Amino acid sequence: MHNDPLNNDPFGELIYSFSRAQAIEDGVLIDVTETAQEAGFRLPVALTSAAWHQTVEWTDADTKRQTPQDESGRLWDVLWMAYLAAKRASGGCRVPFNVLVVPRSGTARRPRLMALAMHIGPGDGGEPVIIIMLPNED
Repeated sequence: MHNDPLNNDPFGELIYSFSRAQAIEDGVLIDVTETAQEAGFRLPVALTSAAWHQTVEWTDADTKRQTPQDESGRLWDVLWMAYLAAKRASGGCRVPFNVLVVPRSGTARRPRLMALAMHIGPGDGGEPVIIIMLPNED
């Protein structure tokens, strides 16, 4: 490890960084800002791919196999519950919330309560952005 006396970072030199823009381009984050603005958000909003797959993703095959739904309605449910949670939040950068979701199990027809978390943090330029994720994600 190179020892730079001007670098006081206890973790050493940064080896690699992954920007929000790269995460969206690579599909790690799904940008939902346009719909989020309709729900009342004023900041850019993205979902992690894991949160998207568990709470929003829905195909015609899912409708035929399980129950009639669509991705736009499922996304709206997630964003609306996140918006309500944000309005009730008393501070902090991580806000937990729940949403009712029919799981893509292949047989479920009734919604189940799904825990999510909304993280407010810096974007690529230091601006505030929101990421909706599963509770075990960072």
